[in-house]
Amino acid sequence: MMSIAAARELRDGILCFVGIGLPSEAANLARRTHAPECMLIYESGTLGAKPDVLPLSIGDGVLAERADSVVSVPEIFNYWLQAGRIDVGFLGAAQIDRYGNLNTTVIGDYARPKVRLPGAGGAPEIAASAKEVIVILRHKRRAFVEELDFITSVGHYRGGESRKELGYTGAGPVAVITDLGILRPDPETRELTLTAVHPGVSVEQVKEQTGWELRVSGELGVTEPPTDRELSVLRDLRAATREAMKEAAG
Repeated sequence: MMSIAAARELRDGILCFVGIGLPSEAANLARRTHAPECMLIYESGTLGAKPDVLPLSIGDGVLAERADSVVSVPEIFNYWLQAGRIDVGFLGAAQIDRYGNLNTTVIGDYARPKVRLPGAGGAPEIAASAKEVIVILRHKRRAFVEELDFITSVGHYRGGESRKELGYTGAGPVAVITDLGILRPDPETRELTLTAVHPGVSVEQVKEQTGWELRVSGELGVTEPPTDRELSVLRDLRAATREAMKEAAG
């Protein structure tokens, strides 16, 4: 449900800067269903990537095999991203706060962390410069925290107009997709607000897994259940990826 709900956020014909993992799964699902002209861009330099299976990293050769073009990393960032040509940046995270700021650096104290995470990669630049940002992550209290252990990528910073005051050109996070529902920023405060729950999920469940006092929309909706086609395409994509991994392993 999470991957399908995230895929539905992508419009046909947009340029989408994709992160590895759940963002990649959702973006490739969108391209195979309602948004065939959605152009997928990965920070390793692939423009118009059309992988048969889900990539294991941004350097996975499957991204280049059927891409429209492969360019240098500086061109990806300088010409495409920082120049404002990317419509949507699709990101994951280990932690998120009420204003959509993200942590992918460390859990715990920076100097002596409990867990050292994969790091920033291109996420800070995507968060700063993409016209819109969509975040996808599983809804757990340890992930939805009152205060981040480290701000890797700025969302709406401290709320209100504070993001603009930093000079960021992009609009910041417009949606946070989880396995429980969908959150969107309040138009004025920019605080994340629960706007929809997935079928079978209660508001209480979402609140229990959120580390701050979660705001709930007065017009709370329920996500449309997956269609047969969406489920079929997603299952086929996952099955093909598993087979490719088995072949690569041995």
